[in-house]
Amino acid sequence: MGIDFAAEGLLEGLEGEERAARLELLRQLSAEGISLEELRAATHDGRLLFVGAERMVSGIPRYSTRQIAERAGVSADFIMALRRANGLPVPDGDAIVCSEADLDAAVLARRFLEAGVSEEQQLAVVRVLGRGLAQAAEVMRATVLELVLEPGASEAELARRIAERIDDFMPMIGPMLEQMARLHLRHMVRTEAISAAERADGTLPGARDVTVAFADLVGFTRLGEEVEAAELGRVAQQLVRLTVDNLRGEVRLVKTIGDAAMLVSPDTASMLAVALDLVDAADAEGRDFPQLRIGLASGAALSRAGDWYGRPVNIASRITTIARPGSVLATREVRDAGGSGYRWSSAGARSLKGVDGPVRLYRARRLMGDQDARAA
Repeated sequence: MGIDFAAEGLLEGLEGEERAARLELLRQLSAEGISLEELRAATHDGRLLFVGAERMVSGIPRYSTRQIAERAGVSADFIMALRRANGLPVPDGDAIVCSEADLDAAVLARRFLEAGVSEEQQLAVVRVLGRGLAQAAEVMRATVLELVLEPGASEAELARRIAERIDDFMPMIGPMLEQMARLHLRHMVRTEAISAAERADGTLPGARDVTVAFADLVGFTRLGEEVEAAELGRVAQQLVRLTVDNLRGEVRLVKTIGDAAMLVSPDTASMLAVALDLVDAADAEGRDFPQLRIGLASGAALSRAGDWYGRPVNIASRITTIARPGSVLATREVRDAGGSGYRWSSAGARSLKGVDGPVRLYRARRLMGDQDARAA
């Protein structure tokens, strides 16, 4: 005998075609082996359309976290710590919520331990990957929805299409991520330098002389009060696209933080060129896109866990907040190392929050001949 979904409270508040469509979807998911408990939870959370895709990605729940840990030969506490580091909620240790995919992940964690990678080292990597992959997963989700949404499609039809698209994409995601990781690791191997003292001590590379830049969208907070969230998100994503499109040389995008992007480079001249290119690119977007203001500082900084720390990071961030819209504002060190091709105007010595002593600042512009050449 089938489940009485109305009696189970899964059709409450629905009438007519909406009720019939929901009933069709519930019957379809139940026939695919989704339990009543899972259907209740998904209905409550508003994710019923994605239950089939979720099952396709993660598999059928068969184990608890403790069972996974026992089978993989690692501690349950470590499995839970990895989940927290990934930025995911941690279920009760005895709840049957883990699938074969979770068991494979736990076995992989044990293999890393056997290879000499400690628990803390694994957690450090997962913390960084988790942040990036959470954003990637959100973009993938939006992409799938853009591909499947059509006017008039029923819930059951949409759920089927979503699951089919996920099934198409999953075999390609793993190789894509592996290739991207190889490219980044290759870049790191080529550019990382280890001093004689670090080799002798067996320590991680210490602080490096780099130039740091922060690019900030002017008036982004005010814009958030004036436009819909979707438009605000489009503007933020456009900043990412502009930044990536204008990278050159050894300039790397470290992270984006809503309305700002952080970049770092061992080559001051390349960073300065990228900063001016970004300002021009933002201006070229027209009146619907905010202007950029960019602050640059050079000095010794430390790279850890995918981020950078040190005085030039703090100074560049502070400079950005006082830079004029559409301008690049930099420290004397950046001016002195920036090379030819630029003209500089003094912006005076400024006191920056959290920075000891006044910092002498300069505005950077291209020489007129360079601007004419770029416009031609």
